[in-house]
Amino acid sequence: MTDASSARPPVTANFINPEAMHRPTGYTHVVEVTAGRPVYIAGQVALDPSGAIVGPGDIRTQARQVFDNLRAALEAVGAGFDQVVKLTFYLVDATQLPVVREIRDQYVNTQQPPASTAVEVRRLVHDDVLIEVEAIAVVASF
Repeated sequence: MTDASSARPPVTANFINPEAMHRPTGYTHVVEVTAGRPVYIAGQVALDPSGAIVGPGDIRTQARQVFDNLRAALEAVGAGFDQVVKLTFYLVDATQLPVVREIRDQYVNTQQPPASTAVEVRRLVHDDVLIEVEAIAVVASF
């Protein structure tokens, strides 16, 4: 029996940190996609499958739920975090970014981390939501 995925062309991305730029910590400055098809994942917040907010007031618990949601979205298209090339973080309190990075590093490839942007916002969709993360992944073309 042949694995159908082995017949697909490989996804190729170059993770580049130009010497003329500062050395990034936990992200890559440039990710050049040279093959594959893009997958855009809407911003995920700390909602469980029933739609209930998880971990009000607890950034660690919310970040874990957000990354679990992202994993479920990636799996829906046959992908994983290794295919993520860009993450955008929206935080109510940017001083919590180290905690978010700690959780993120349990999911992403820390040797070739995705390009990333973090933005502090006044409020998200609900007062109890502390973080929202959107992702772009690249998966093999059919």
